[in-house]
Order: sequence, then C-alpha cells, then structure tokens
Amino acid sequence: MAIVGCGKIADAHASQIQKLEGCEIVGVCDREPLMAKQLYERFPAKRYFTDLSELVSEARPDVVHITTPPESHFEIARFCLENGCHVYVEKPFTVDAEEAQRLVDLANQYGLKLTAGHNYQFSHAARRMRALVEGGYLGGAPVHMESHYGYDLGDPSYARALLGDKNHWVRRLPGKLLQNIISHGIARIAEFLTSESPHVVAYGFTSPLLKEINEGEFVDELRVVICEEERTTAYFTFSSQMKPSLHEFRIYGPKNGLILDQSHEILLQLRGAKFKSYADHFVPPVLFAKQYIGNLRENVRSFLARDFHMDSGMKYLIESFYHSIREHTPVPIPYREILLTAKIMDAIFDQLRAGRSQDGLVFEESPPPLGRSSAQANVQLL
Repeated sequence: MAIVGCGKIADAHASQIQKLEGCEIVGVCDREPLMAKQLYERFPAKRYFTDLSELVSEARPDVVHITTPPESHFEIARFCLENGCHVYVEKPFTVDAEEAQRLVDLANQYGLKLTAGHNYQFSHAARRMRALVEGGYLGGAPVHMESHYGYDLGDPSYARALLGDKNHWVRRLPGKLLQNIISHGIARIAEFLTSESPHVVAYGFTSPLLKEINEGEFVDELRVVICEEERTTAYFTFSSQMKPSLHEFRIYGPKNGLILDQSHEILLQLRGAKFKSYADHFVPPVLFAKQYIGNLRENVRSFLARDFHMDSGMKYLIESFYHSIREHTPVPIPYREILLTAKIMDAIFDQLRAGRSQDGLVFEESPPPLGRSSAQANVQLL
C-alpha cells in the first residue's frame, strides 16, 4: 500500500499499517518534498515521491490511503481507481455527495474497492454495540437515535492553527469547520437509517467565543433533526462549547436501548421495562454499576493485549478493508452508508448557506427530502 498526503493523520495510518502482517508500505507521496521525506524516514516505507503518477506507476501499490485535505480527495481517488488501486479515503470522503457517487460508480466499474475513514465506528465498544443491535437487543428496528460530537476549540494541535490562519484549507470547504469534523457523528446515524432520502432540518450559529475574537466565518454550534417518514428519527448535535465535550451515540428500539460513550470506551444497555414500585429506584443503579465494571474489564483486557489505543478503530477498519480485498468479501462500510452520510451533510450545509445569504439562520417549516436543492425548499427565517 501507499500513502498520499504526509501530514499528521498520515502518521496514524502508517503506524497501524505496520502492525498488520503481510502488509508493506511501498511508497509515500506529498507534493512538498520535505513532508514526503520525513514520513519516509520515520516509517518503514520503501520510497517517497512528490508526484502521484510516479508513485502509482513505479511503486505499484494495491491500496492507496488518501490523507490529503478533502478538496483533493476526489481527483486523487479517481486517478488511483482508474489505475487499478483500491482506495481508503480519510474523512470527509469527498466535498459533496455527487463526488462520492462518482467514486463509488468508478470503483464498481473497475471491480475495485473503496472505504471511508469512519474509524470511530470500529472501536471496541462500537463493535460490541453493533453486535447487540444485529443480535436483536433493541427488539426491532431503531426508533430513535441521538449522536453528539464535541470539539474543543482550545486544542492547540489543530484549532488554534486553523483560527489563526485565514488561508487554511478548511476555510475553502463548503461546510468549513463542520465539514471537516462532523462526518464521524453523521455516519453513526446513517448506518441505521433505511431510507435513501430522509428529511433533514439544520440549525447552526457561531458561538459567543468565536464572535469575541471576530471569527464569524465558522458555524461551531449545530443542531440537526433527521427523520424518515413514520419510521426512525435522529438528533445530531455538534458543539465546541458544551462541556463535557461529548462523543456519544444513543440508539433506542421498541424494547431496549444502548448508549455508546466513545470518549471512555463504555457501552451501556438500557432496559426498556420498568421494575415494580420502589425497585425501579434501587435495582437500576446496581445493574448500571455492574455494567461499568464489565466495561472496565473489557478495557483492561484490550489494554493487556496491547490493543487499547486511540487508533484501535482505525487498525480494525484497515484490517477489515484489506481482508475484503483479499477474500472478495463485502467492504466494512457499505457504500450506501458513505453516500447517505455525504447526502445528509450536503443538506445541512445547503441550509446553513441559505440562511447566511439572507443574514439569518434557517429552520425549514416543511423540510424537503434529500435531493432537493435549498432553492426549492420552503425556507423561513427564524
């Protein structure tokens, strides 16, 4: 495999790849020679390149990991697919759903495989949650979901550099800051939706913190309602100000529910039925305590197995993707989920842009299904 884009996230990819048996980094590539060379020198890569076509033709990778800024994802992935390479694309997959669909069509046309960097869906706790859902724990199809994704703008490794650079590539994205971050939280919801065109209602604003530093370009508080007609509903919350900064997913069925606390690698089972009388005040705390201890055991077991680290989900996703290529099995993230995530994000950004163009924020009284443009929507200013 090869890595294109040698910034910070490329380190995580190279680190996980080198842990997998039968895998070799045949080349790394960045148009900035110093970036390509530093990754080559720190990881066991065979060569480094500054030209994508040279990388593909000379190193001949089976898989290319694309870890460049999102606006370049489509063209790099298209080139790699057209030259016979399977592709792993970091999130966000592309800048819009149209580009995402074109890449999926190309992969199918050439008999190649794609995946998106939604690695949080493959953490230890997330995989336990998925197994319970697939095993029928909810008692049927999901009724409602809630996804929270917090981001600390005080993080010096990224946010301060972004806020201090008026030419940062994030500012060129259609959804700006939100587009580079929220796909993790949206993808969790998309996994359990069945409709291809759910209704999306978005409300966003700039926090007082950013206004105080005259940063009015970014929306850093976002609230979204997603619903399928007479079926599943979902809420998505993104916040840079809410504390604690949650990375949490809740899913409720006809009988029971589940809470995934991504920050602490905790999965809790929610019993739908109540206990009789005062037992409902005494028994649940005991049951929750037992579950927390069970999560502790799972985390300790993973730690002792040297598989409890920040990028364990990425390792599992990469390994699963490679297995799907070798064994001709389904990809770990179905294409419909990648496409639906992109469609929901498009709908969110369309609404936010429509509101800002009218010097206000939007809330759609009758939200249109995905596929309709914001110009067709019945938009009212709050």
